[in-house]
Amino acid sequence: MRLIIRYFFKLVHAIVGPILLAVDWLTTPRGIVRSPQAQQQLDSRTCNILLYQFRTCPFCIVTRRAIKRLSLNIETRDALRDATSRRQLQEGGGEIKVPCLRITDDSGNVQWMYESRDIIQYLQENYA
Repeated sequence: MRLIIRYFFKLVHAIVGPILLAVDWLTTPRGIVRSPQAQQQLDSRTCNILLYQFRTCPFCIVTRRAIKRLSLNIETRDALRDATSRRQLQEGGGEIKVPCLRITDDSGNVQWMYESRDIIQYLQENYA
């Protein structure tokens, strides 16, 4: 019975995932337009931020859309398909749960932030 349930959810994911990605692509939000100097300063502040995500995770899509809306250049890593990123997420954050924002401050301290709402709130408060 478990096997049937497992394959059922894999089938649902295979059908719904591409639909979510297509809708995301078709309705991509417009970002904030800044002067080149202001954008460059913001990029230098966000260069130590990484987003661990799965491409078709709805919460990751919402988080990526917020990043696009704020015009932030944050590197994303696919923890589902990339074994190295998955291992980094497991070792650093303690669990394989996405979305996860890895924030490295100027002194080298690393903070792992889970939950899409918390991530979006952090980004809006610090980079809007």
